[in-house]
Amino acid sequence: MTWPLIKNSITWKDRFLLSKFIMTSDKFTQGSKVRAFEKEWSDWSNTKYSVFVNSGSSANLLLTSAVTELYKIEKNAKILTSVSTWATTVSPIIQLGYTPVFCDTDLGNFCFDLSHLKKLSEQYKEEIKIIFVPHLLGLKAPVSVYKTFFPKAIIIEDCCESHGVEVEGEASTYSFYFGHHMTTVEGGMISTDNKELYNLLLMKRSHGLARESLFFDKYTQENTETEASFLFMTTGFNFRNSELFALLGSLQLKKLDKWIQARRNNYKKFINLLENYDEFIIPEDQRSINSSFCLPFIVKNKLTLEKLKQKFEDNGIEYRPIIAGNLLKHPAYKSFGVCEDFPNANLIHSFGIYIGNSQFVTNKNFKCLEKILGEICKK
Repeated sequence: MTWPLIKNSITWKDRFLLSKFIMTSDKFTQGSKVRAFEKEWSDWSNTKYSVFVNSGSSANLLLTSAVTELYKIEKNAKILTSVSTWATTVSPIIQLGYTPVFCDTDLGNFCFDLSHLKKLSEQYKEEIKIIFVPHLLGLKAPVSVYKTFFPKAIIIEDCCESHGVEVEGEASTYSFYFGHHMTTVEGGMISTDNKELYNLLLMKRSHGLARESLFFDKYTQENTETEASFLFMTTGFNFRNSELFALLGSLQLKKLDKWIQARRNNYKKFINLLENYDEFIIPEDQRSINSSFCLPFIVKNKLTLEKLKQKFEDNGIEYRPIIAGNLLKHPAYKSFGVCEDFPNANLIHSFGIYIGNSQFVTNKNFKCLEKILGEICKK
């Protein structure tokens, strides 16, 4: 591939420092490096608390579990999210016994279509207890607008591919998978300003053990008949991460601001290029606030899409569909809605693809893209 989705951002120096740590440390399970990385991430993201876990998918499941427990959300309650998102935003809702309510997709920012959101607010009124907002493709969703439709709902945000966009809800999740802005190979983070939620996240990350809690002494004094070191205060998971991945996260975080700026610069060039042609639905500009994950194309007709794919293949440009398109077209989710009710999501499903954006994309790549578009599109 001359233009892959992502290139390896783990440098020789990163590998050397990881090797040095392996040769000089006796502890590799969760410990001081994890706590240091969590503090560094909180400082970077301007939040009070962060919890490092083994994947962004685990972060979504852990956060959904903790929020529904903290706020005593009854089973089968409705949680609103996007019909065009990655499966790991929706799966925790179903796995934990809640009912997903899907909103159609805005073709500008790839989150909630406001006209459909208004209809859902009228239909469900007080029934929506939580809104799980995905900031897709590195574009910021207008969370403050969503709050006007559901002022009583708890907002949680999936920023797994949007490191650095401004968040406004109860908590946010991030992924450090290899293909994202920065990597710990596998890993994820949850950030929040809510101390009670943070405490619950710490316990649930480690099976529900009280010894992980901020209030360990209090819990043990209240439960004297149980051995303190194996006192369970809640149900939980084993979502811990390792000292090795935390060290890599700390090394990558030092470069993240520079990488995000490079992605923004590339996205600006991309929007400027698309504006020359009529064949595309152009996403929102968001030049100063995005944390661009990729360069998305929504093509207006099938013939142009097939030509574009063929040109990408001929020139070694890797591409993917835009996330999952319309999730209700997938067998796993068909029973949760009618796909025909989501016209924008269907458009993305049938006519949407993206190519990679990162600090590794060069002017040479853009010259190639400009040549391709000039060959298949009308100015």
